[in-house]
Amino acid sequence: MITFPIAKINLGLNVVERRPDGYHNLETVFYPVPLKDALEVHVMDEGFPSAHDCDLKVTFDCRQPTTATEDEGGGRTDAALLMGDEQKNLVVRAYCMLKQDFPTLPRLHVHLWKGIPMQAGMGGGSSDGAYMLRLLNGMCRLGLTDDELTGYAARLGADCAFFIKSRPCYAEGIGERLKEVTLSLAGWHLGVVRPDIPVPTREAFARIRPHRPLKNCLTVTGQPVETWRQELVNDFEESVFARHPELAAVKQRLYDMGATYAAMSGSGSALFGLFRDAPGTLGQEFPGMFTFCSLL
Repeated sequence: MITFPIAKINLGLNVVERRPDGYHNLETVFYPVPLKDALEVHVMDEGFPSAHDCDLKVTFDCRQPTTATEDEGGGRTDAALLMGDEQKNLVVRAYCMLKQDFPTLPRLHVHLWKGIPMQAGMGGGSSDGAYMLRLLNGMCRLGLTDDELTGYAARLGADCAFFIKSRPCYAEGIGERLKEVTLSLAGWHLGVVRPDIPVPTREAFARIRPHRPLKNCLTVTGQPVETWRQELVNDFEESVFARHPELAAVKQRLYDMGATYAAMSGSGSALFGLFRDAPGTLGQEFPGMFTFCSLL
């Protein structure tokens, strides 16, 4: 069985206060975008090659393209195997969490192909974990409701819950308190640029100064997109741009190309622009960087 986890962008992101537990309370609007991973799951039977020589109930194969793309089709064929502790991956953690409550879940072999850039602020890892919950619920007929799946997802990570329904939402708390909104960007062109500059989330939060904005992002996103440039703010940009001025330059270039609104997504390092007309060839404007274009 295969599913296609999608990405998100943040329309405004305000860090409003530091919590006693060390986390921060946020206010943001999550918006789903059609940049996707591919998550494929096979049940291991006795004839499956990994069934006899692997102690894990889930084996994991994660690959990401090594070249940039211009659109959803992409035409990308080169891929690199991503190394790391697979048991920390949210796809594996999603399986293990459900396995505790549903011991009859079968042994699985999982392939994850990364179309969503990593460390980009676009929720790729969170989406993978949430879509794994959704896939297992359907494939194994667990009978979980969306609310129950959302509860599991919130245990995985702060913004995982959003991807259970993948609909525009206003988020509070650490990103787990969600309220669906009627916002639609249909007809707008999205351009995404992700420079090869990782911005660890811990680093981004370490330099932030919590405060409440003059106007809440939910209010601003209810206004015409043409007003967003003056009023819709990502609080991470100030500190991240000071440390990585190349990211500020990408945002300015998106405006120079005609974006009505441009911003960093999440804590970075992906930046996006909303365009009335297709923005042309981003790959030529941003050589050596991951780029993506799509009509929303």
